[in-house]
Amino acid sequence: MNRHLNPILISFFLLVSWGTAQSPNVLFIAVDDLRDWVGHLSGHPNAKTPNIDRLAKNGISFTRAHCSAPLCNPSRISLLTGVAPYNSGVYGNGEKLRQKLPDAVTLMQHFRASGYSVRGAGKIFHGTSAYDMDSWDIFFKSSGSNKHRVKRDSSLPNSAWVPWGALACSDDEMLDGINAKWIITELKKPQEKPFFLAYGLTKPHLAWSVPQKYFDMHPLGEIKLPPIKNGDLDDIPAFGKKLAKEVYDPSGERNFAVKPAGDHANVTANKQWGKAVQAYLATISFADAQIGRVLDALDRSGHADNTIVVLWGDHGWHLGEKEHWRKHALWDVSTRTPLIFSAPFKVARNPEGVAKDKLCHRPVSLIDIYPTLVDLCGLPKREGLDGQSLKPLLQNPEVKWERPAVITYGLNNHAVQTERWRYIRYRDGGQELYDHERDPNEWTNLAFIPKYSPQKTKLSKWLPSTNGEPKN
Repeated sequence: MNRHLNPILISFFLLVSWGTAQSPNVLFIAVDDLRDWVGHLSGHPNAKTPNIDRLAKNGISFTRAHCSAPLCNPSRISLLTGVAPYNSGVYGNGEKLRQKLPDAVTLMQHFRASGYSVRGAGKIFHGTSAYDMDSWDIFFKSSGSNKHRVKRDSSLPNSAWVPWGALACSDDEMLDGINAKWIITELKKPQEKPFFLAYGLTKPHLAWSVPQKYFDMHPLGEIKLPPIKNGDLDDIPAFGKKLAKEVYDPSGERNFAVKPAGDHANVTANKQWGKAVQAYLATISFADAQIGRVLDALDRSGHADNTIVVLWGDHGWHLGEKEHWRKHALWDVSTRTPLIFSAPFKVARNPEGVAKDKLCHRPVSLIDIYPTLVDLCGLPKREGLDGQSLKPLLQNPEVKWERPAVITYGLNNHAVQTERWRYIRYRDGGQELYDHERDPNEWTNLAFIPKYSPQKTKLSKWLPSTNGEPKN
């Protein structure tokens, strides 16, 4: 069967066969570069995210949610099309959706064809423009304010990597604040049709530059550094060491080497580690505040009892673990991110409802969001989606779940994540195996210990059998 169905051809059938009067709304919140440093996941003791945490209290939060790819563009395209990177060949930030998948039906297109009003603002696709106009009825574009920039510390050498610092401005002068105001205005309007409203935050992506008050929430003297192990890279294969030191472009166009010995050496040599962690936490708190404004507006709108809220980050972020910074790797810190579903009502065609104030420890993928929303909202099923609906876990987070999360970073580099194990295989044959039950920080690579060969064999069965080429 054709993987991609044209939404124009199916829209008549959808509108005739599926009534919209009882349809739940969707508030779709995307957060850029957000790892598990949120309060309810206990990812960092200094995290302050009361609004994300209250959303989690109203629904299910997945403690082992993983991206399809640890980079913005492939992660978001796979989530929004339901097509995994190893099938689409979208591996890097330079590849375009319609060049690689010209007939793809995005999540938003499917909702539009189903009678929804689909509107958005901010970073949903990679970049803050509408990007794919067929996906939207309305997309708000704002460039934000460029008036406020961080003053560089003149005591640091020009080679120092310090894209962070406090700003003397208000939230509403920041791009995410401007977009939050627009989303709030949309929630105040009369809704003639069920809505799919997407709010994409650009923070906590670099630069970690937000108003001073958010830095004040995280005093530098109280900041805890992430746990690390000296010599952590000693048992890592060559390609893994390369990822730790460089910013690798998996589209095959180029490789940006970070000199002289990687970001971590730069940060530590210039005594910026604590300040960087503070800045990342401050930027998360800023993003959390904007999310809180939107959630408050939803509560005031009168639509909260008929609105599914899903919040997701597009991947994780290293801050020195495994001597690595940024994402761009297949380790747990690069791939794990918050994922929350809240539906405080008896969802249409879901008489059991969605559980509240629960953590789900089953491994899931962001690519599962598309089929899950289709399922919860009662839309006709889409054939050819690589994810699966999480509805059973939303009803019972303890239900048996056999399928692991599969993560891809470039051609034929994959990780398989179960509830306990992570197996990584690189295209040059390098391997890593971690037992998260005994080694949650992934400090000991077990891949070349003979007694773990059966475990590797078991996990390798989940590796993709196809690997789409990165270029057209």
